[in-house]
Amino acid sequence: MLRLVDVALPVPLFRTFSYAIPPEMPTVLPGTRVVVPLRGRREVGIVVAERVEATPEREYKPVLAFPDESPAVTPALFATLEWIGTHYAASFGSALRAALPVLLTSAAAPNPGEKRERIAIITRALDSLMERDALFKRAKRQRDVYQLLEALNGQAPVRTLVEQLKVSEGVVAGLADRGLIRISQRAVLRDPFAGRPSGPSPVHDPTVAQQGVIDAVSSTPGSVTLLHGVTGSGKTLVYLEILRRVLADPSASAIVLVPEIALTPQTVGRFRSVFGDQVAVLHSALSDGERLDAWRVLHRGERRIAVGARSAVFAPLRNVRAIIVDEEHEATYKQNESPRYHARDVAIVRARHEGAVVVLGSATPSLESWVHAREGRYQLQSLPDRVGGGVLPVVQLVDVRGPRRVQGGEAPGERVAAPPQTPRVLDPFRRVISEPLERALEECVAREEQAILLLNRRGYASFLQCVACGDVAACPNCSISLTYHRTPERLTCHYCAHHEVPRTTCGRCGAEKVRERGLGTQQVERLLGDRMPKLRIARMDLDTTTGKWAHADILDRVARREVDVLLGTQMIAKGLDFANVTLVGVVDADVGMNLPDFRAAERTFQLLAQVAGRAGRGVKGGRVIVQTRMAEHHAIQCALTHDFIAFAEHELADRTSPPYPPTIRLANVVVSGLDEAEVASASQGVTDWIKRLVQARGIEGLRVTGPAPCAIDRIKQRWRWHLLLKTGDARMLTKVLLYLAQRYKLPDRAGLRLTIDRDPATLL
Repeated sequence: MLRLVDVALPVPLFRTFSYAIPPEMPTVLPGTRVVVPLRGRREVGIVVAERVEATPEREYKPVLAFPDESPAVTPALFATLEWIGTHYAASFGSALRAALPVLLTSAAAPNPGEKRERIAIITRALDSLMERDALFKRAKRQRDVYQLLEALNGQAPVRTLVEQLKVSEGVVAGLADRGLIRISQRAVLRDPFAGRPSGPSPVHDPTVAQQGVIDAVSSTPGSVTLLHGVTGSGKTLVYLEILRRVLADPSASAIVLVPEIALTPQTVGRFRSVFGDQVAVLHSALSDGERLDAWRVLHRGERRIAVGARSAVFAPLRNVRAIIVDEEHEATYKQNESPRYHARDVAIVRARHEGAVVVLGSATPSLESWVHAREGRYQLQSLPDRVGGGVLPVVQLVDVRGPRRVQGGEAPGERVAAPPQTPRVLDPFRRVISEPLERALEECVAREEQAILLLNRRGYASFLQCVACGDVAACPNCSISLTYHRTPERLTCHYCAHHEVPRTTCGRCGAEKVRERGLGTQQVERLLGDRMPKLRIARMDLDTTTGKWAHADILDRVARREVDVLLGTQMIAKGLDFANVTLVGVVDADVGMNLPDFRAAERTFQLLAQVAGRAGRGVKGGRVIVQTRMAEHHAIQCALTHDFIAFAEHELADRTSPPYPPTIRLANVVVSGLDEAEVASASQGVTDWIKRLVQARGIEGLRVTGPAPCAIDRIKQRWRWHLLLKTGDARMLTKVLLYLAQRYKLPDRAGLRLTIDRDPATLL
């Protein structure tokens, strides 16, 4: 009789591997990490099951190590990860690996030690001034260290003493040699938020509307609630009160998801103001050590609330009773690498296994969630008004196409035509900032108020183009133009990070006249600075937020009113709450509107509605000015009136023919490789294989569209073709995708790869 464990390993295979365990070994529970041999190397895997073979038919390799005292993956999380593997057609091993910190997946050191620091502790009190003078007569620096230790309650990290007093470690060691202190070690929790201030606590009791939502959610365990609340309606207070009720049970825990790392410092501050050190943070910007420490304190139950971006949905908490998904509509909840999960949907599945409530909060819900709520699969709760009697800001459209005649009277919505321009006089500033927006900025600053300017495109110019022949500087690795950045000056690809020195002559015809085309945040910053030299501008985009605390530092400056204008990309459009911001300007509302993607209009409406909601959150009120060339588009018009329901009805009608989610379920199958012809041929092969499968199995209602080149057909030197699978039967789509992932084999040439993206956030 032989005891075996079936182990999931981080390999792209849809199977487990069996290994022998000693007969005296206690029962090995599912979710436990093990170190096993695989093809001549050591790997960390997760136990899926233990079993016994009475008469082994072959020889099994033994498990090399058992690093866990208790399972690293809880039963409810284990079941959730099984669902991820099935639903997204990913191997179970890759799903399990996504749930663990990278330091727990190293076979070389599967149980990394805690970070430790040296602590100086006073062991001999000096009560007599005479004794003190005698001891430190010739050791002034030692006296300084000793006195600082006294001020710090008798103990402090050696590093703190050295840094504050600018002394060497030898000075501290000298005190230890004299028996005045001792040096010991202690574990250190690497918490990046430990020294940062908490956010403001809620300053009012829940309103009647908020209390109704809190009661409805709290009274229906295991439910999913879509909380549709306008910007400024107090959704965060609702989250806090729901968690306060949940955590009244000392064994309960909760997860809070936010879409952007930029929002994490503010969210953590608010939740720590209420729940103190019960909050731990999980997101990809943490160092490996910080992430491991956060994972450990959550796993041990020392902290009961996990806050973070999409990966926080895998927090190793037990007895999860609530999962909050803030700004549930955001595409950043979709993972772009295998397993290509959507954190919102994973949260719902995990909550089902945990028996927890889920709250999906948004002022502009995803159409998928809206349809689920409208059809009764989710509860629908609304907060239609701003807290404290505030009103949504007035939105004014500026049609930058200039004066137009509209037959039948005024154009729909409130729209102002930008003043006509004389063709011979080109004002670069007016090309970017219209007269109404400039005037509004001047008035805002004169009142000592603040403004937010949104342009969802970073860099200085979209591309450089030869005036003579029209050639555009393009990335050598991707089918996309290079973006011109002025600080530092270079041409950059935002897909593969290729960069090069800007061209002064055309690479094709040799002409010496190359012009900047398009607009980016750097150019807006420069033009504003030139026009209004006293304006204090803070730019917030991927170029200015590479540092660990860059997001928080910029927002802290805004909160301290050291900034007049916060200029940035979509990361400034959501979650920010500054009472002194009374003006929001959208420099170009049309960015992204005409992308070849079925969600383009939805993303535009959400972005405009969200950024408009940053204005007028205090008693001063606010206004929004939107510059556009597409004033009649329904996304623009509905954002003008803050009317999500009207937008949803229009957009849902547009997605019936041709059908796109949420009308149908969708999967995007992408074939990529180094040779374009091979990729085209292989993608046709996949398409033909699926069509034969559909015909042979008598599958009804599955439509295969394509193959065709992807909208961006080359990224990082890999050519990309894709085909779409559309159906109304979610279970049947699961079976087809799993069969495809497990059975279909691409030709072994040209580095071909097959990627399955179910429920894609974008088709670009």
